[in-house]
Amino acid sequence: MKFVDEADIRVEAGNGGKGCVSFRREKYIPFGGPDGGDGGDGGSVFVVADENLNTLIDLRFTRAFRAEHGQQGMGRNMTGKGGADLDIPLPVGTVVYDKDTGEMLADLTRFGQRIKIAQGGFHGLGNTRYKSSVNRAPRQFSPGTPGEARNLHLELRVLADVGLLGLPNAGKSTLIRAVSAARPKVADYPFTTLHPNLGVVSIEAHRSFVIADIPGLIEGAAEGAGLGIQFLKHVSRTSLLLHLVDVAPYDESDPVEAVRIIEGELAKFSDELAERERWLVLNKLDLLPEDEREARCAGIIAGLDWQGPVYTVAALSKQGTERLMQDIMLRIEARRAEQAAAGDGEQGAAAATVEFESD
Repeated sequence: MKFVDEADIRVEAGNGGKGCVSFRREKYIPFGGPDGGDGGDGGSVFVVADENLNTLIDLRFTRAFRAEHGQQGMGRNMTGKGGADLDIPLPVGTVVYDKDTGEMLADLTRFGQRIKIAQGGFHGLGNTRYKSSVNRAPRQFSPGTPGEARNLHLELRVLADVGLLGLPNAGKSTLIRAVSAARPKVADYPFTTLHPNLGVVSIEAHRSFVIADIPGLIEGAAEGAGLGIQFLKHVSRTSLLLHLVDVAPYDESDPVEAVRIIEGELAKFSDELAERERWLVLNKLDLLPEDEREARCAGIIAGLDWQGPVYTVAALSKQGTERLMQDIMLRIEARRAEQAAAGDGEQGAAAATVEFESD
């Protein structure tokens, strides 16, 4: 299936049904009075996170979505039927924006999440509502209000714990094949990866994390060179970035300059992403003679003045990958524990506030 991570659609909620003007007419009952019922409410539009979807490709062909209108009111004080709500299934990880204002309307991060995007119109009032002691035969009614209409821009951001960064042919796809069951394409030419790939790294029972491989970046990606930076949004949710560097590039380019290029493109895309925790992974160590490996790695680290964690691996032969994955798992578990503790602290503070106010 083709991977589609962006789509533009239009949604329209249903209009409210108009009220009815009617009078009761029965034999032997003069001056029966008004009996016009209200209209029905229009249906609203919701987006729902569906676990069976992993792409937005269906929305490339269906771009307009409309909920049902409410029925108009009827005589005998009968209210019109309300319009049915419309659910639009989307993959988990989809972010919904109002295309006209740029406002973020929804961020679907868990299965079953359901968020209203467009409010249905309110029902109109029948003439019974206008009856009074001085207006016994009202002919007034109100039409229903129109439902909301929005132009939406949808972005799918894959949900992963770890994201891979690097120039084309840095070995990202080889690494994800070595540590997970994912099988992205691997070849000896640039831009082998054309869309994001996800792999689940299983350390042991009940200990695993998700790693995302995105297409490689090149200098000028922010201006649209290569595949541009359109896929960087897929690592925006990750808590950790692995920066892969080819220590023995076939074109004899400088690995230090390769890192600087990626850092520059990250900063152009997002300051927040540029400051995300990032580990340096020196890959393709097996292409160097053993007596040159230590000096080459030390030179790269010194040239970068790198202060964070550094790992040396040979993804093709899986050398060093097990230790790297173990350390990543420990870091992710520590982060999850920190987040859980922070969440418990916020709940405790809220409870204390409520208790204080009740006193």
